This record gives sequence, C-alpha cells and structure tokens, in this order.
Amino acid sequence: MLPFPESGVFPLSVSRTPDDIARYMWLLSPGGQELLKRIREMAAEGGSDLRIAEQLRASYPADRVALAMTQHDLRLKARDKFAQADRLFFTRAGLEQATSNRIAAHRADRFASTGRMIDLCCGVGGDLMALASLPGIHHLAAVDLDPVHLLLAGANVAAIAPECEPRLIQANVRQVDLTAFEGVFIDPARRSTSGRFGGMDSEPPLEWALGLTDHVPAVGIKTAPGIPHDLVPQGWEMETISLGPDIKEAVLWSPALASGLATATVIAGDAVHQLRSIPGDVVPVRRPEAGQWLLDPNPAVTRAGLVENLARLLHAAKIDEEIAFLISDSLVETPFARSLPIIDALPWHEKRIRERVRELDGGPVDVRRRGLAGDVEAITRRLRGKGNRRLVIAMTRVQDEPWAVICDIA
Repeated sequence: MLPFPESGVFPLSVSRTPDDIARYMWLLSPGGQELLKRIREMAAEGGSDLRIAEQLRASYPADRVALAMTQHDLRLKARDKFAQADRLFFTRAGLEQATSNRIAAHRADRFASTGRMIDLCCGVGGDLMALASLPGIHHLAAVDLDPVHLLLAGANVAAIAPECEPRLIQANVRQVDLTAFEGVFIDPARRSTSGRFGGMDSEPPLEWALGLTDHVPAVGIKTAPGIPHDLVPQGWEMETISLGPDIKEAVLWSPALASGLATATVIAGDAVHQLRSIPGDVVPVRRPEAGQWLLDPNPAVTRAGLVENLARLLHAAKIDEEIAFLISDSLVETPFARSLPIIDALPWHEKRIRERVRELDGGPVDVRRRGLAGDVEAITRRLRGKGNRRLVIAMTRVQDEPWAVICDIA
C-alpha cells in the first residue's frame, strides 16, 4: 500500500514529462491566467483564432500561446457540461471523460453523510468538485495516475469550493490504502493510450471495483449505461442516468448506499426525477390504435429494466411482451417518456407505409426502430414524403408481429 504524499507532490508517470507539468503550472499562474483573460476578451471582440494567436505571439512564446488557445477552446466546449467552465481547466481527454456538474452533484448527494471520502481515477475533478461542495465531508482525497490531471483537479476544486483542500495522490488506484476512508467513488478508465477499451472492459476492471466493499462500506462505481444486469451483484443498486432525453451513464451503488435494486434517473434542468420498482398487477398487452398515445420511454428507464414499472405508474399498456413502447388512451405528461399521438397503426409493409405517409401529407420522418432489424437511415430516406407534416414512425413488433405505428410530433 502506498502512503499519502503531501498535497501537491506528484511522482512522475511514464506518460508525462517535467516539461508537461511545468507548462500547466504556468497556465495556472497569474501569467497564464492573464493570457487566458486576453484571449477571452479578444474572442469576444470577434477576433478569429488565427488572428488572436498571431497577435499574442508578439508578446508570448509560441508554445504558451498554443497551450492557452487550446485551453480557451476546451472551456468553450466544456460549457455544455460545466456551468462555470470559464473558471476551470481541462485537457482534451480529461474533458471528454469528465462528468457534467449536474450529474456529479446528483451523485455526490449519496455521500452527503460520508465524512471521509476518496475519489479514485478523479481525472480533472468533475466528481471531485461536487464532493468538495458537500458540507458533510470533512476529509477528501483524490487519486489519479496522471499528474497533470491531478494538478488541474486541485485547481478546479479551488475555483469551485475554495474552503476544501483535498489530498491529491498520484498513484495506481490499486495500490492506495483505503483504511482511513468511509466512502469511495470510482470512475474506472475506459480508454488506454492506444484507444477505447471494448465492451465493459475498464482499468481497473469492474470486478476489482466491486471488491472495494471489502475495505470501505459506501462505494459508488461509474459504468457504461449498457452494463448487463447480470453483472450487478445481489444487494447492489444500478442507477441509470439521463440528462433530458439522452442517457449518459450508469452507477452501481453498494448495499450501504443502495435505495433499491434499480433506479432510473432523469435530470431535466434543475429537477431530478427518479423511477424505482413499483409492484402490482401484470401489465396488459394491447394493439395500438389511432387516437391513442404512444409512450416512448426515456432510455434511462429501458436500461434500468423499469418499463413495466413505468406502465403501472402511468396506467398504460404494453404493445408487446418484449418491446419497450407503451400505449395510453390519453395524453400522459411525464419526464420518463415522450408521448406521441397515434395517427395510424398497421402491419409493417414498407410500400404501404410509404403510401400512408403520402396520404397524411407527411414530409420528414423520424423512424424509431425497436424489435425489428433494418437500416434505419436507409428506411428513413425511402419513407420520407414531400409534404410538410413531420411524423414519427415506430418500426416495431406488436404482439410478436412486425408493425408500424405512425404518430404526429406532439
């Protein structure tokens, strides 16, 4: 086990040189901050990147201008993930792998009463910033193998939660002593220096991360949203998380933190909506008809395996035992599904569907394939009409038969 070095002491990793660290330390210095400010002001005045770089190279070394210009570009890209992106620092890989501040804040709440926390594979600090903002955590540490990422993570925490001073540990997470901690969050790397790992592979592997409960009771593990349910141990909770309609990730929560077997979370603006198992009667199966509403569940619901629970919540029916589309006799407004008014429902026959699109004055079509094989892009091109009406076509199965459900866009 490795002892904790003093905060700010980073043994070099094989992928970084002393020059790499020195460049980023300069970027964090008053001189680097001043250059970033000048770039931001010049860009706000309409200057192109090429023109800004040319002007700045008259006063700064070319490599520092290039580093600061890259940082400015990363901050612009980071605005989709971080509300305070213009105060933060990134690398390209660090930004790509970082969790958005809304998801990180939501996840951090599970650790609100965990006094001593450690963030493994912390990257540039997406989750570390959220954990540092929790008043209940009185001791916080972060571990990463990349000393530049640790350096930036510390700077980012200082920008967001200046009262918190996490201990920064440059090490392989497999070798860190966890006996002093009550809670662990880990975001295993899914990318190596040669590219992205395949399938559910990660470093450290999921099996190793699950074993963290041998040392610490409260454990959260970020995983890909497509994790098979049979990889989730008994007593653990799988939470799938979407930002609006887009699924982002899954998290496995150890029994000490679990609130059920599965949770679908949809974050919309400042609101967090959660769906868990709802026991009840068997959900009925019915054929969709014109005048009903097709419910297309949020992917967080489908990945969590909670489609039937959503049906019970909404008093809806399934269109097939194995298909995730639901139907309702009336409009349902819910964060867990998109509601689409059904115009027609008919057996899947592409020529007849194309004719029906023309009859409905259809133009652009959005094909949602679920339960049938086919090239969605090619089918969409063939079904597109010349009219002005935008349609959604569910290419699916109804009671085990190929079917098309044609809907208006509500």
